[in-house]
Amino acid sequence: MTSTYKDSGTASLKDEEEFTDILEERRRTTDLGYALRTFNPQPYKGAPSGSTSDLKKAVLESQYLRYIAKEIALETGSSVEKVRQEARGILEEMSHNLQLGFIRLMGYTVSKVFKRLFRSIYVNMEGLNMLQQAIQESPVILMPNHRSYVDFLIVSFILFTYDIPIPVIAAGIPLASMKVVGEILRRSGAFFIRRAIGSDKLYWAVLSEYVRTIVRTGCAPLEFYVEGFRSRTLKSVVPKLGMMDMVLEPYFKGEVFDITLVPISISYDRVVEESLLALELLGVPKPKESTTGLFKASRVLQEDYGCMHVNFGRPLSVRQLCEGKINRSEYNLIPRDLPQRPSTEIQDCVNWLAHLIVRTQEEGSLISPWSLMACLLLQAPITTLTEEGLQWHGLTEKTLWLRKLVLDFRGCLNWPARTPDSDVMSSTVALHHSIVHHKAGRVYLVQDGDPASQDPLSPEEGVMRTAAAVLMLVSYRNQALHVFVRPGILATAIHITKSTQKDELFSFFCFLRDVFSNEFIFIPGRASQDFDEACSLLQKCGAVHMSQQEVTVLETGLEVLSFLQKLLQPFLDSYQLIFRYLCENGAHVFTEKQFLPAVQNLATKLILSGDLHTFEVLSSDTQKNVLAALRRLEAVTKLRASQQNEYKVNKAAVRRTGDILSGKIPPESLHAIPDARL
Repeated sequence: MTSTYKDSGTASLKDEEEFTDILEERRRTTDLGYALRTFNPQPYKGAPSGSTSDLKKAVLESQYLRYIAKEIALETGSSVEKVRQEARGILEEMSHNLQLGFIRLMGYTVSKVFKRLFRSIYVNMEGLNMLQQAIQESPVILMPNHRSYVDFLIVSFILFTYDIPIPVIAAGIPLASMKVVGEILRRSGAFFIRRAIGSDKLYWAVLSEYVRTIVRTGCAPLEFYVEGFRSRTLKSVVPKLGMMDMVLEPYFKGEVFDITLVPISISYDRVVEESLLALELLGVPKPKESTTGLFKASRVLQEDYGCMHVNFGRPLSVRQLCEGKINRSEYNLIPRDLPQRPSTEIQDCVNWLAHLIVRTQEEGSLISPWSLMACLLLQAPITTLTEEGLQWHGLTEKTLWLRKLVLDFRGCLNWPARTPDSDVMSSTVALHHSIVHHKAGRVYLVQDGDPASQDPLSPEEGVMRTAAAVLMLVSYRNQALHVFVRPGILATAIHITKSTQKDELFSFFCFLRDVFSNEFIFIPGRASQDFDEACSLLQKCGAVHMSQQEVTVLETGLEVLSFLQKLLQPFLDSYQLIFRYLCENGAHVFTEKQFLPAVQNLATKLILSGDLHTFEVLSSDTQKNVLAALRRLEAVTKLRASQQNEYKVNKAAVRRTGDILSGKIPPESLHAIPDARL
């Protein structure tokens, strides 16, 4: 396969000098000197110099909250004062109490921890300089991806290092309940949000007014994770829109001239919580956040987690992005201080912006050598990885081939430039000793049992033990998926339909894009552009020849197409298995609580019988994504009156979806019409 890039492995990083290791200086100077140095940030020029108590006062005395309090008092028969008192309690529970002294304490502590965990933390200085300028010109929203608890600390650590205003950060309420730690986080800029807000009208009102006041005044940059929770699979998660709505509303209402969104891509060589994430996906309850748990987890400080890259994206103007897409005049019809339900046009725009941010985060992420190796390891039979081992020479040779393909597909690689390739791959496998080990020229999957247990494992326990190791490997493969998804979907369409007709392939491409839109990030309204990008990338690497009506597979492209098709095969297998379960299960109504273990039990039996070879279907995230896809395709309906997340299944619609996915229904019958609103 040919590549238009130099075979240095760093061509896609542009200039390595753009990234600076901020731990280098930390290792040369004292942590105390770092924490106590002069901190002189340049804030937003229009920001008031008020305290956190002034912020809370502005929220409580806002016309909006007064109006909501009167509404709730009328609805519940309570007094307005009682409702306002409840709002005050919510605000006290929620609000940050940012203090420079605690920022210094966190700076001291985090500096010590990061030097133990990571070899280097690389930051792109160009992006940081653009952020420094943007913060002075308009309210700024910092939007990192979310893969680890470390994400919560790293952005503030970098901004403190470079004299940039410290952000206030949206965090989950369980962190607030951690003794001592919760209060330190609050005084370091965290504000805490309940996870299950539901239809609590007063809570929504207090939270939205608090967020809007921070944005409107520009008193501090606001940081939140548009994906919501940490991604337990290390791939991007479909964005949640609640907080996005809140931060954008001051612009839609004309309360600020512009808002700047800054996507931040955080990439890890190795994630601190890798084993916990895999176990969570298999149904092991997540450990409760507690100070005791934090101290117990201190053993992670003995491990090596390689390097971290923090890539600050180009600041994006909401005003420019929304130009020609929305009509803000609807907000002129009622006073700004009164609640107003956004129009469908506004909601679509918020959804489009949220997906754009997550897609930009993906494009700024750096792919490690280990992610490429994980892609290849997972295409080998699991029995080979657990029993015979995969030949080291073949794996390294194929990894170098895949590196060229990533560069052809315009991916950003984190591949050391001045180190022999063989050393890069040997050290990356050594770093991930918890997942694989290299022995006698072969690579084996690590399956750690409980050394204290004397009882032999049951077959089902053996499957789960293997699944935990496989899902750890899957999570690192997922870090590279965004580069391959679009050409991979086209390769899958070619494989399933056996068609060369461009319009038929486009129809099937759109179908797959729709089915998998909970697995991968697709910007709404860009089906045609995604298809064109997939065609262009496959043509560029010599896999296909394009004419106006046809896509012809070339002999030179068989290896690329085979790799891409195998990369997405576990998703097809997982979805088809769950479709099969729903069609064969006697019940037409089921609860999520019944669904997840039942699918896991069926998959376990089929893996043991040798009829199923993908362990990814055992992941609760995969199972929930299939359910979400079927709801979107109207093959499964959530029963509104149900208190237990009950669903009604249309077996005929599920069967038809499975038949299309397997190629039994030809693509010409799909009549795909891509969305084109935005």
